[in-house]
Amino acid sequence: MRTLVRAAALTNFFEVAAAVGLNPQPLLRQAGLNRALLTDPEQRIPVEACAALLEAAAQAGNCPTFGLRMAESRQLSDFGVMSLLISQQPTLRDAVDTIIRYRHLVNESVAILLESVGKVVMIRQEVVLEAPSRQGTELAIGVMFRLCRALLGTHWHPLTVNFTHAAPPDLQVHRRLFGCPIEFGSEFNGIVCLAADLDAPNPTGDPAMARHAQRLVDTLPRVNEASIGRDVRNAVYLMLPMGRATCEAVAQGLGLSQRTMQRQLDEAQESFTDILNEVRRELAQRYVGNQDYSLLRVAELLGYGSASSFTRWFSAQFGEAPVVWRRRHAASR
Repeated sequence: MRTLVRAAALTNFFEVAAAVGLNPQPLLRQAGLNRALLTDPEQRIPVEACAALLEAAAQAGNCPTFGLRMAESRQLSDFGVMSLLISQQPTLRDAVDTIIRYRHLVNESVAILLESVGKVVMIRQEVVLEAPSRQGTELAIGVMFRLCRALLGTHWHPLTVNFTHAAPPDLQVHRRLFGCPIEFGSEFNGIVCLAADLDAPNPTGDPAMARHAQRLVDTLPRVNEASIGRDVRNAVYLMLPMGRATCEAVAQGLGLSQRTMQRQLDEAQESFTDILNEVRRELAQRYVGNQDYSLLRVAELLGYGSASSFTRWFSAQFGEAPVVWRRRHAASR
């Protein structure tokens, strides 16, 4: 099922393209888009086309930070009507929970999960696409950072910002935007901050205005048709590397009973096992392709108790052992 997003996802694309010396027209045509589509932020466009456009722009402009440059000038108002509801939440935690709850109005290709570990919270994010998108990931995390800043103030800094991909040659843009330690080759994409930051009162939050905004938001139509398969896939994408991608845990994360989730999957002619294996295949290629990960660590991230059991599964899926796959793909780069 094709996932659509608001054209606001590409807000300021033309400005950043001009800044790096690009003619956007050929790139738009290549991605199956045009300038007129992007003039209305509420226009619906395919998320895969957005990702393709960002990747093509980064390559054409020799600018590996293209997506992050777009995030630099993002405002809370870019969320459209949702910005009214987000801005009135009592805390940042409530604001992030609101985005998760109304992901069908924001961007259903971006999966978000809050994981608390003592006094620290990880805002895990994954852009769930057919092929990984470095630019899409950096744009999404940059937008989340800008949201945090909008509610907590410009003095706020997270503990770390984490990316699973490798560092670019120049970290100037990353340091300028985030102002905190940045971990590349990490085991997850997202932001790590103090739990106290997420629970600090929002001085602009107004419960009465939040109720008014919620009534308005609840009248808005979905961007995409409801899809239990997409929801389960997004949850598995986030929970598998955490060792929590069980049927029961995923159902709980979606606010459903296990029986209800299974029934909805059956009605959609999908299965949890198939979705789990599909996500495992996609993440396996990402992790095995990362030379910094030992195969034992890859096995752990994909839910296997030993490297040998992972190797058997990988060989059955891809027709060769992971060490051979890694060597072959490294040689082809």
